[in-house]
Amino acid sequence: MFVPSKPVGSPMSQPKWFTREIAATIRKRKAAYRQFRRTAEEQPATKVVTPQSLVTEEEVKAALRLDKGSDALLKSWSMVDFTKKGDNYGCVVSSVQGQYSLNQENMEVVYIAKLNPCRHIKEYEEMTSVMFRKESEFYLNLVPELNSVLTEVGQKALRFPKCFHGCMDKNKEVILLEDLRPQGYQMFDRRRGLDVAHITLILKELGRLHASSRLLQAKTPDLDLAVTHDFLVPDIFADESMGLRDVFHRQLDQSIDLLERFGGSERSIAWVKSLKLEFVQLLTKHLGRSKYNVVCHGDCWNNNVLFRYNDDGEPVEVMLLDLQINRLSSPATDLIYLMYTSLNGEVRIPNLNTFLDTYYDTFNTVMEVAGMDMIFTRSELLKEFRSMNVLGAIYAMAVVPFVLCEPEDTPDMDKAENIDEILMEVKEKTLVALNKYPLMKPRFLSIFDEMMDLGLIP
Repeated sequence: MFVPSKPVGSPMSQPKWFTREIAATIRKRKAAYRQFRRTAEEQPATKVVTPQSLVTEEEVKAALRLDKGSDALLKSWSMVDFTKKGDNYGCVVSSVQGQYSLNQENMEVVYIAKLNPCRHIKEYEEMTSVMFRKESEFYLNLVPELNSVLTEVGQKALRFPKCFHGCMDKNKEVILLEDLRPQGYQMFDRRRGLDVAHITLILKELGRLHASSRLLQAKTPDLDLAVTHDFLVPDIFADESMGLRDVFHRQLDQSIDLLERFGGSERSIAWVKSLKLEFVQLLTKHLGRSKYNVVCHGDCWNNNVLFRYNDDGEPVEVMLLDLQINRLSSPATDLIYLMYTSLNGEVRIPNLNTFLDTYYDTFNTVMEVAGMDMIFTRSELLKEFRSMNVLGAIYAMAVVPFVLCEPEDTPDMDKAENIDEILMEVKEKTLVALNKYPLMKPRFLSIFDEMMDLGLIP
């Protein structure tokens, strides 16, 4: 069962930065959750059939109380699906449409619902539980603290959707979030690589997220964020018990098959085979703790951001989503993942220094207004990024086949009974996609051309 994190220390010993507003917000969320649990425990057990059936009336009431206040009375609600195949992989995303009354007025509200996918695949069950806890606690407990230290130095709050409810009961996980669609936010076509305008907005927000975590850590220098927010510690990619490590490893086998079919060089094939031998050590090395530790998004790519556009079609604002793989690590882990999963080589390679400068300048601005020293120089950031290029190649090999497929050609994860079935379908559909999507071959091979130019492929 999910129990919201407690503030560090007793009420008489809270640090100065822990404002009454944060304390009030946390108390309000705890009260809403306790009320939800009391009512939910009184309900008879029901058989869970679909992810949508996980959402109960008490969950919706709990979200409504936190969102609109205790005087808001829920009158009716229903589940309305709106996403399409290929939009989400680690969960099911739907929506709750509710009607409520407040101050004698009838109103409507919509919440985005992130739901346990109910796939009952043994290898994924523990990972799913950990992922939902990581995201729920990030939104409900960590984001208010990060926003507090930012606003304290005159900076705007981080660009995340508001979270109104998180239930972490095993195999019944539900997160209810703000619906950003009325504000004009929309997904970017994942099959198109991000251009300079889009990537710039993401890099600036990542810089603010990373910097805010350094400000928060500075408030309690003797108490590590990994202690006060222990959900940051499990790494979904690197931890052997989570299942994703095996997925990445098997994707390397698929990459060898693709290289052979595409006519890739023997050097590239031999290099991927060598990566398989040191794969575990690479993940452990690069995704562990760093001298530049920051709170990282962990899964920042095309599908996990939304953009708002002006009348000319130019992106003007970004929202970061899907924090299920957050971690405490080097900022380069976020940057390398974003650059190699969401950009074409012709955008990434010539603009890399500019992109890193954009990120650095935003990070540095936050540190300067807070009166704190920057944690790395520009050259150190570039060195840290370059040290993880091999990780970027692994990410690209694993993700690009998913990125470039049409929705109808993505694997049907809901019908699989085990991870082997999923990976077999991924392989089969990727091979079919070779003849359908001309972008796949050049984008895939460009990864290895770049690694050769960098001297990583001998």
